[in-house]
Amino acid sequence: MRILLIESDATAAQGLTGILQNAGFMVDHTDMGDEALEMLRHYDYDLALVDLDLPDGDGSELVRRMRHARHPVPALVLSNATHAASRVRALVAGADDVLAKPFDPAELVARVHAILRRSKGYAAPVLRVGNLELNLDSRDVTIDGRMVHLTGKEYAILELLMLRKGVVLTKDAFLNHLYGGMDEPEVKIIDVFVCKLRKKLQLAGAGTMIGTIWGRGYMLRDDAATGAGSLHPARPASTPRLVAA
Repeated sequence: MRILLIESDATAAQGLTGILQNAGFMVDHTDMGDEALEMLRHYDYDLALVDLDLPDGDGSELVRRMRHARHPVPALVLSNATHAASRVRALVAGADDVLAKPFDPAELVARVHAILRRSKGYAAPVLRVGNLELNLDSRDVTIDGRMVHLTGKEYAILELLMLRKGVVLTKDAFLNHLYGGMDEPEVKIIDVFVCKLRKKLQLAGAGTMIGTIWGRGYMLRDDAATGAGSLHPARPASTPRLVAA
């Protein structure tokens, strides 16, 4: 998952980036509220981490502008303020949570995970599709209780597919999720990642859950037979045909 960090202090930004990256997140950083709004217009983020004190305005005001512009991204505000009024102002502006500084890195990561679960409609950190389980907090993937070892890119693709189960995801959507529009490789790399991920899941016993929608992208389904089988039952001609390439 990709986080937009809006933090004006370079040392703090470096530390926060390290904490989030160690937790498995991809992080883009800016120190200005106006630039953050531009980045939100052009790229998809799963969460915005906003410092309350910014050189071009208050973090609460930035959140208010985000909500006014109808950016749906959840926002976690970091505050140095010791009094409740500023924290309340951030929540009223549209922040999903406020974390007071100084904080324990583990609490920051836990708050981020909790917000992401709520924003995706999941109360628990574990996603389940058939015999496949993915833990959003630990980033563990298991099939019938057995661990499946994935690369970072393979995990990110599976995570996106499971969070948006039943939705056709284009290759461009995967590229944006993996690279955030920055230094993106050729789009065909997505086919390579999906092929390797699909093989690992099939060998571990998850069946053919990842289907290819020709000319459009990929989709995860949980109604395919586990272990083998195809994803192309008889369908009306107007419905996209799913195959397990």
